[in-house]
Amino acid sequence: MTELLTKETFLEKVFNYEKNKEWTFEGDLPCIIDFYADWCGPCKAIAPVLEQLSDEYEGKINIYKIDTEKEQELAAAFAIRSIPSMLFCPKEGQPQMAQGALPKQQLEELIKDVLKAAK
Repeated sequence: MTELLTKETFLEKVFNYEKNKEWTFEGDLPCIIDFYADWCGPCKAIAPVLEQLSDEYEGKINIYKIDTEKEQELAAAFAIRSIPSMLFCPKEGQPQMAQGALPKQQLEELIKDVLKAAK
């Protein structure tokens, strides 16, 4: 199941940018962070796909959502200019950003290639 993050839970579960200048992943599992807004049509279209992936990869990756309207500081910290934008955070290495409502197959390829996770 996807989990909604606030700034506080983001700092704890993903990356504490207030404490670290360099990217340091805080999570136990690789994750996808979906930056979205309630009024965004493509965001609504991709939401069920992300829920499905969350079930299929349960215990292997986490999928988080950040409401860019409520968490404007987080959106600004990652220079989110268009939504949906998704941040793929592997356990090791740098995160990668993908923009747009990507098809499920493309999301699965990113999960495999960037997050190094398999079903």
